[in-house]
This record gives sequence, C-alpha cells and structure tokens, in this order.
Amino acid sequence: MEVPLSHIRVRLAATAVLLTPLMACSSGTDAPAGADAKGGAASDDRPATVTVTPRGKQAGAGRPVKVTAAGGSLTSVAVTDADGHRLTGKVSADGTTWTSSRKVAPGTAYTVTAATRTKGGTTGTAKTSFATAEADKVNKVDWRPGTGTTVGIAQPVSLVFDSPVTNKAEVERQLKVSTTNGTEGSWGWMKDWSGKDRVDWRPKEYWRPGTRVTLNAELGGTDSGDGGWFVRDYTTTFTIGARQIVKVDLDSHRLTLERDGKVVRQIPVSGGTPGGDKRSWRGTAVLMAKEGTINMNSETVGLGDAYDKMVNYSMRLTWSGMYAHAAPWNARWFGNANRSSGCIGMSDADAAWFYGQVRPGDPFETKGADTKGTVAPANGFGEWNLPWTQWREKSALR
Repeated sequence: MEVPLSHIRVRLAATAVLLTPLMACSSGTDAPAGADAKGGAASDDRPATVTVTPRGKQAGAGRPVKVTAAGGSLTSVAVTDADGHRLTGKVSADGTTWTSSRKVAPGTAYTVTAATRTKGGTTGTAKTSFATAEADKVNKVDWRPGTGTTVGIAQPVSLVFDSPVTNKAEVERQLKVSTTNGTEGSWGWMKDWSGKDRVDWRPKEYWRPGTRVTLNAELGGTDSGDGGWFVRDYTTTFTIGARQIVKVDLDSHRLTLERDGKVVRQIPVSGGTPGGDKRSWRGTAVLMAKEGTINMNSETVGLGDAYDKMVNYSMRLTWSGMYAHAAPWNARWFGNANRSSGCIGMSDADAAWFYGQVRPGDPFETKGADTKGTVAPANGFGEWNLPWTQWREKSALR
C-alpha cells in the first residue's frame, strides 16, 4: 500500500531562549540560607552546572543532543519534542555526560530536563529548550506493505523515496526489521520503475507462514543527501499468510495453485505470444495488487493500439504491465497456445475463483521456452530472481 505523505506536519513550537550553562534549581538540603544543616557556616556544595547542545531557536538538525554536568553527575535526563516523543540516550561512565541515541530532526522544538547530584549530596533539576531550523527540503517515503495487512510469503518490505538518497549507508542504518522468529534477510538498493531511489528488505528464503514482521524506520533527523532531510519516523507491522505458490508453465499452458505443498487447482491459461514483444516474463514475480476491473491500453506498455478494453479480475505482477486476469476473448487458446499480449489469461469463471484465493505477496513462478527475459528486481518485486549472495551485495552496508 502506497501511503501519500503530503500531510506531514513539521513541528516548530515557540521556545524560550536557552540559557547555558544552567544552574540546577533545587537543593537536597533543608538547611536555611546562610547556614549548613547543623547551623554552622553555609556549605559550598552548590548544585551542578548543566550545559546543553544544540542550543537556540535555529539549531542545526542531524546531530545528537548532549547534556553535560559540571561539579556533579547526571541522575536522569529527559529530552522530548512538542508531541511528547522522547529521545533515548546514555550516560557516560563517569556520569557527567548524556548523549542521545537519535539525532534531532529539522523543524522541531525540544525540551530538556536534567536531574543532577553532587558528591556532597546536593540535588538539582535544570530545564531548558531549543528548536531546530526547518529543512530546506524534506524527503518523504512511500512504503509497502501496509500496517495490519496479511501478505504472501514473497512480500518484501519496500520503501520508495520521494527525492534522491545519496547518503544510502546512513539511511540504511536507521531501518530496522524485526520478526517473531528471527528471519534472516537483507536490504537491497535499486532504482524503482518510477526512477526514484528504492530499498527493499527480503528474507533469504520465502517467509514462514504466521511470521509477524515490524519495520521501524527511525529516519527523523537523518540527512538523505542531495534529497533533503527526513523529518519523521515510519513504522509498519504485518503478518505472513499461508504458504501459497502460483506456478505458471507457459509450455504446457497451465497455472497451478499450491498451498502448503499441495495442489489446490490447475487452470488452463494462455500466456504471451511467442517471438516478439508480446512474450511473457519468466522467473519469479510477486502479486503486487488485486486491482479488480481496470482499463488496459496497449499503448501504455509500448505495444501500439493492439487493445484498449476493460478487464476483469486483474492481478498486477509487474510495473511493466504483466497481469493475470480474465480473458474470455482468448478462450480457444486456454490450455492450447500462448496468444496474449504478455499477460496470463484465463476464463471468467477460473479468474473469479483464482482472484478470491490469492493475496498480495504470493509468488508467481513462471517458466517457458520462449519469453522476453527474467523479471528485473525493480520491475515489481523481482528481487527473488537474484541469488542470495547477489542480493546481499545490493546493501549499502556490505
């Protein structure tokens, strides 16, 4: 599911001027001013001094928050944005410095609250705020699959970026995929069919049914390079459905649906016409979407004016226009010959049944003696046609 992100709101609240260094504003002793706890002379054990960077109202994004205590140690630090989202971080071994694990995002206001303690036991709390300048250019993301969906065993996690990503390694470090069973997988970069930068995460082998998958794209505050800044994080969680594999034999003109290793049904089909541009693709394609009844126009895929018609039970397999669908006009060729313009056609009845059985993410494994080549990684989700070692090489962190 591609989700438009034009509604992203960049937060920038009014903030107080940062005063630094800051004195902690409370003391851990009940002694009155001018005397120590025993009634003697005033103690020189003052609260620790706290400094914070970044600072000001137009601070630069893309760097961590650093909080330092002089004359004492930090006992707790909280850094939150205007919506209450908190930056996590770690205190140094000597307790004097806290550094956030995330970088600050553009156009965002942050509040910092630091608690301190001195060797003599004096405690204090310092609070301040700062804001980052808005980004000159914001990079946005479309991703698949959508949250809460159940998908087939070949569905990758896929992110397409609105603007170029030249800082690929830094962006990839912020992308974290977790699964309920420790599935092995890798990111791979490519140019999407649209020409935009895209990165997919696919497992080494098809997903195990029932696996729950979570993507945490912690991109807020990351510089994508020439394409600008990311100003927010993205997350999606989805589940892997039954082990369904669609096998298409163009030589025998048969489509076979297998579920959990057993044949559910065989369907006579007609594939792409041999000997030219109307041939079908071979290799593994992934069902991208069930599009129902759509208009198909051959001119949009470079085949002249061969056809322009409404087509039922359309199931997209590639960006270049290969579908499985109902094709009643080709009925005499089902099971006998390949006479389509590249798609996998079947009867209305078979298409209606098949459409109700499959789901996005199901692999279509197609073979045949006369095809126009193997589905490319970026032509839909054709990355399954690369051996695992080659796929891993497409990661920016290898």
